[in-house]
Amino acid sequence: MMDMKRQSVICELLFPSSILSVKLNRKTLVIVLETEIYIYDISNMRLMHVIEQTTPNPEAICALSPSADSSYLAYPSPVPSHSTISPGSSTPTPAPATPTSQTGDVILFSTRSLSVSNVLQAHKSPISFLAINSTGTLLATSSDKGTVIRVWSVPGAEKLYQFRRGTRETRIYSMNFNTVGSLLAVSSAHDTVHVFKLQKGGKGGGEPSSPRESVESEASSAVGGEVGYEAFVEKKKGGGVSSSLRRKSLQMTKSLSSSVGTYLPNTLTEMWEPARDFAFLRLPTSGARTVVALSSTMPHVMVISSEGYFYTYNIDLDNGGECTLLKQYSLLDSADEAGLGD
Repeated sequence: MMDMKRQSVICELLFPSSILSVKLNRKTLVIVLETEIYIYDISNMRLMHVIEQTTPNPEAICALSPSADSSYLAYPSPVPSHSTISPGSSTPTPAPATPTSQTGDVILFSTRSLSVSNVLQAHKSPISFLAINSTGTLLATSSDKGTVIRVWSVPGAEKLYQFRRGTRETRIYSMNFNTVGSLLAVSSAHDTVHVFKLQKGGKGGGEPSSPRESVESEASSAVGGEVGYEAFVEKKKGGGVSSSLRRKSLQMTKSLSSSVGTYLPNTLTEMWEPARDFAFLRLPTSGARTVVALSSTMPHVMVISSEGYFYTYNIDLDNGGECTLLKQYSLLDSADEAGLGD
């Protein structure tokens, strides 16, 4: 640990195996090893807790809340959540299964009470990425299939949103909320970065506002993405008896869809839900590892790639759709590669 202002060493910590990731907020320091997680009090560097017997985690998949007041650590569960883990315990009970077994469950661990706050049955496949918003109230999860993104309440573990990134499986490289928790950006091994909109008070789905998606996307964009298909039809056709009948018919269809969906398997229900992206952007190249973030002051999406490029895109917060490339920098060269302005 270094004090960068004084250019001095604060302390040195030694661990039994390689350090894969370091997470911290104003009160907590988390060191992630492949099979252990160490939690320190950052004010005095005292070791507070060691989480052992975690799923072998060579990718260091975990997320720590940036908020020190609502400080939760999320990491993949080593065993199915219905079997041996219960909220309130300080550590999960070792599983009778093989040490390499992986599940799609996620443990929410409070770094203040040093106990398990909740367990999420997030996905059926192993977890590939986790992200917590700035206030520590939302958790985004993805599996190694990379087709569905889910957003959960913290620490309640209630599923709030479910988004479909695409139909082709891929590796999720990065997920980040914006500061106010209204947008979620996701990058993957494909060249498309998706931005999902989290509607206030809405459960389950996002807005299919990308122009390449269904007719319902045009409906959402036409009315600002607030009230959906009914308002779109009413706006286009005008008032009157025919408009009222159409609106009632659409309401009955949506009600039937919701009712039938409760009787369908989860995989079919997820396909039923209109939960596509709100906005998207296409990178000039594909295949490179990327990290995506959303600006806290401007409507910008920022992407950095392992090839050494930094991209800035503008996002239309009203209508969504394809984002516009503003600037492209090469971090390996001193000159701006393809800046589209100052």
